Amino acid sequence: MEFNLVQKIAIYALPVIFAITLHEAAHGYVARHFGDNTAYVLGRVSLNPLRHIDPVGTVLVPLLILLTTSGAFLFGWAKPVPVDFGGLRHPKRDMLWVAAAGPLANLSMALLWALAYKFALLVPQNMFSEPMRLMAGAGITVNLVLMLLNLLPILPLDGGRIAVSLLPNHLSYAYSRMEPYGFPILLLLLFTHLLDAILNPMLNASIQVIATIFQL
Repeated sequence: MEFNLVQKIAIYALPVIFAITLHEAAHGYVARHFGDNTAYVLGRVSLNPLRHIDPVGTVLVPLLILLTTSGAFLFGWAKPVPVDFGGLRHPKRDMLWVAAAGPLANLSMALLWALAYKFALLVPQNMFSEPMRLMAGAGITVNLVLMLLNLLPILPLDGGRIAVSLLPNHLSYAYSRMEPYGFPILLLLLFTHLLDAILNPMLNASIQVIATIFQL
C-alpha cells in the first residue's frame, strides 16, 4: 500500500515523538532515583514530550529520513537529559542503569504498541481500526530501531555508557576516551550501509519475537 506524504506523517508522528522523548525522560527518572537531581531541577523529569522535543532532532531529521527511506530507517534525538554521573551514589555502577533506562523505555513502548496492534486486529473493522493498526506497526518498528541503535557499544550511545560501566576501571577509562570519535563512526556506519547490515537482522528477529508473543 502506497502512502502520500500527509499519510506517512500521520502514521509516524506520534510513535516517533514518544519514542524519542520518553527515551530521554527515562534517563532523567532513573538518574534521579540513583541520586542525581540535575534533570529534575531543570524540569526534565517529565513525561510531557514538549519538554524534550528538539526541533531538529525530533522533528526535522526523522521527517527527512522517513521521506527519503520510506520508513526503512529512522534516526533522531531529543534534547539530551543532563545527567551528572558524579552525582550518582555509585557513579560507575549506577551509570549502567541510567544508560539502560532509555532502551528499556523503547522496549516497553514497543510492547505497548504491540498490544494496540493486537487490539486493532481483534475489534470489528471500522474507520479507526486500520489507522490504529498502521500507527501501532510504526510504533513497534520505530521503538525497536531506537532501542537496538542505542544499544550499540559506541559512545556516546547508551550501549557505550553500559560498556564503560561494565569494563574494569583501566579499560573503562581507555574506552571512554574514544567518545569524541563515536559520532563520526556512527555516520560512517550509516553512509556505508554497515549500520543496516548490523541492525536489520536484530530488528527482524525482535519483530518476530514480538509477533510470536502477541500472535500477530
